[in-house]
Amino acid sequence: MQALRHDDPAHIGLHVILGRLDDESEHTAAERRFIVRGADGDRTFLARLPRPDTDPTRWAIEAEGARRLSIPGFLPVGEVGGGGAEPPWCTAPYVPALPLPAALRAHGGPLPGPVVRALGAALARTLATAHAQGVTHAGLSPAAVLLTTDGPRLSCFGAVRAAAPDGEHRSGLPGLDSGSLAPEQAAGGRPRPPGDVYALGAVLAYAATGHTVPERDELPDFLREPVTACLSRDPARRPQAQQLFPHPEPAAHAATVLGTATPSPIPLPASVVVALAHQSAQVLAAELPVPAHRIDR
Repeated sequence: MQALRHDDPAHIGLHVILGRLDDESEHTAAERRFIVRGADGDRTFLARLPRPDTDPTRWAIEAEGARRLSIPGFLPVGEVGGGGAEPPWCTAPYVPALPLPAALRAHGGPLPGPVVRALGAALARTLATAHAQGVTHAGLSPAAVLLTTDGPRLSCFGAVRAAAPDGEHRSGLPGLDSGSLAPEQAAGGRPRPPGDVYALGAVLAYAATGHTVPERDELPDFLREPVTACLSRDPARRPQAQQLFPHPEPAAHAATVLGTATPSPIPLPASVVVALAHQSAQVLAAELPVPAHRIDR
């Protein structure tokens, strides 16, 4: 959990902000993410707000769309609020989570091959489930991937759609990771599943090398073919999500694609597990600010 900046809000709705999820020195997420304590003082949530340079109306539409989804591997959206003078926001139940860039920082560099392979399989199954339901995530990037002990969760749903309407160029827009943005989406094309696959290739390249646009020789052997195929500039030449890292048991894979399975844990490095435990301890030890009227007494 990162310390709040001077320009961060103290509250989101009735929730008290404890700290930031993201380190500003890492890949910038497409939204602002905070760990907050509920009004009852007992429950903790992950709250998300649009960036100051994002259209709040478009962001709110995507947040409401995410609230209506139930896709294993997507970060669930519980409450959606804001409006009027208050910026829009949404919450999800809190579990200790590290954005992928923070996980690499905690580990001291790229993740081990077996971890990247398991991460790729988990994310591919999540995207296959979404695509089978006609849903395009349109926001996958390294910062959008949250690692938990129960498996990865995808946040930043609809970031590409929120950044600019279809038909407008999106290259260089704040909050969008240029290395994860498919060329057709950067040019203003409607986000479709092949764009998610492109972003998946960039995410796995980042997890294995530390950046989203690696040279082919930088990638481990098991990633060279799938990542190169995912990052094809021609959407028609990219594989479908269910073709990547296929499940060893066809029946189980089919169940996952149909959305009847739940995400599985991946073998996180000990350094990442320690960082998750440290975050959990920070949250448990966090004290709520004392209201001014109570200080005066």
